Amino acid sequence: MFSSTPANGLGTAPLVIGVDEAGRGPLAGPVVAAAVVLCKPCPGGLDDSKKLSATKRSKLEPQILSRCAWGLAVVEPEEIDRLNIFGATMLAMTLATQRCVEALGAEPQEVLIDGNMTPEGRREEWRWPARAIVGGDGKEACISAASILAKEYRDRIMVEAAKTHPQYGWKSNKGYGSKGHMEALRIHGPTPLHRRSFAPVSQMALL
Repeated sequence: MFSSTPANGLGTAPLVIGVDEAGRGPLAGPVVAAAVVLCKPCPGGLDDSKKLSATKRSKLEPQILSRCAWGLAVVEPEEIDRLNIFGATMLAMTLATQRCVEALGAEPQEVLIDGNMTPEGRREEWRWPARAIVGGDGKEACISAASILAKEYRDRIMVEAAKTHPQYGWKSNKGYGSKGHMEALRIHGPTPLHRRSFAPVSQMALL
C-alpha cells in the first residue's frame, strides 16, 4: 500500500503537504519519496530523519502512518539510470504527492519540498503550488514526517535486499558507498540493484 487516509480529522486549516526523499546518493537501491499532510493529533518529536535515532524513527513511523494522510513512491535503479537521479527524484516526489492527494480527496493549498528544487515545471503531471525549503526536513513538521516515512521504507527495502546480496553490506550501509561496499563491488561486480549510471558502479563494471 502506497497511500492512506488519516485516522483522525484534518481540521479546518489549509491543506499543506510536506515532501521529502530518501536514497538520492547511494550506489544501489531505489529512491523513495513520501508526501505527508499532518492531522490531529500530530505526532510529537518530529525532526529531520537524519537527526533522529533509529529507535526514535521506528516509534514515530507508525504514528505518522496512523495519524496522517500520506503517499509513498519508489523509483527503481533501472528508472534512475534512464532519467538520471535528479529526474528520478522529481518523479518520485510527484508520484508520492499524487497518491497523498488521491487519499485525501482534496487539493492542497501548497506543497512544501525539502531542498532547493521542486517538480513544478519539471514534471508535466505536477499541478500544485510548490515551495522548496533548504533544510526543510528540520524546519517544517510535515516535511520531517515525510523524511521519516521515506527513510524507514527505503531502509527496509535495503535490509531485505541484503538477504539476497549479503556481500555488499546493505544491511548497514543501505547502498551507500562505504569501504566494504566498494570492496565488494570490486570483487563481485554490480548487481541488478546497482545504479549503472553512477560513476563508481560503471567503473567497477569495466574492471
